[in-house]
Formats: sequence, C-alpha cells, structure tokens
Amino acid sequence: MSAPYVIDQMISAKAIAARIEALSAEIAREFEGTSKLVVVGLLRGSFVFIADLVRELDLPVEVDFLEASSYGDGMESSREVRILKDLRGAIEGRDVLVVEDIVDTGFTLHHVTGMLASRGPARMKTIALLDKPSRREVDIKADWTGFEIPDEFVVGYGIDYAQRNRNLPYIGKVRFV
Repeated sequence: MSAPYVIDQMISAKAIAARIEALSAEIAREFEGTSKLVVVGLLRGSFVFIADLVRELDLPVEVDFLEASSYGDGMESSREVRILKDLRGAIEGRDVLVVEDIVDTGFTLHHVTGMLASRGPARMKTIALLDKPSRREVDIKADWTGFEIPDEFVVGYGIDYAQRNRNLPYIGKVRFV
C-alpha cells in the first residue's frame, strides 16, 4: 500500500478545457486538407485528454491506441520503455498525431515516435497535455504542449498514481503526508 497523500489542485478543469480548445484549432490548421488524421493515444494516461481533444477537432479523425510503459506503479521512470499494446491499424502514408499525457524524462515519447516514424507516416506530429522540461533526459519536445509544469508528481485527468486518481477532472499535485 502506498503512503498517505493529499492532492492539491494545480490546473483546473476549466483551464484544461480552454487550452484544449485553443490547441485543437492549431492542430486543425496544421492538418487542414487531410483525408483522415490518425490520432494515436498513448495509454493509459492520455485517454481523457484524447477524448476531449478529438471532440474539439474539426477534422476527419480515426483513433487508435498504443500502450507503452516506463513507470509501472512507481513514481520514477524505469527508463526502459515497453510496448504493451501496439496499434491495430497501419499508419504508412497517413497523417498521424501522437497524443501523450505527460513528457517527463522523454524516454517514452522518443521511443514511440521513433518506432512510429519507421512505419512511414506521411506526417507525424506530437502533442502532450503536460511537459516537465526540468526532468528531460532525452532531447525531445512535443510539437504542442498544453501546460508546462514544475517537477511535481501529478495525477488527475487520466493520469494516475498506482492506478488511482485518474477520474479527477483537474490536474493535481500529489503531496505525501
């Protein structure tokens, strides 16, 4: 069992919704004219973000998922990225948007984008809800970022701590008591 903790709100549900609306307009401009945008969600943390994002996109979209893990139930990245679930569909010659919940060390996004690039998409861009640049160990940055945050352990809006707190409508900082 994990140590007792409390959650302090960092980013409100209202702020997240407003940012997603702005980001979706930028993404729609970038992919204007696409026959179909394949939106690839990195499970599990991005599922809430991807749902809200695709509802705001004024583009024809197809949604697929990839599950990668570098954390397990811990608070620190293992730096070893494992693919637990691959895409169901092909992305060769297609426009792709990779959706990540949080870019921390950068290992997961770097590994996944390298793997997907080898499959020959026409265009591939990335978006992350959260970015912790102070933790970066791999030189990678998402094309779009919702919010830059300090080096805090966060939960909510799909992001968990040992499979808990995904259902919070906001992003909160975990504080152990």
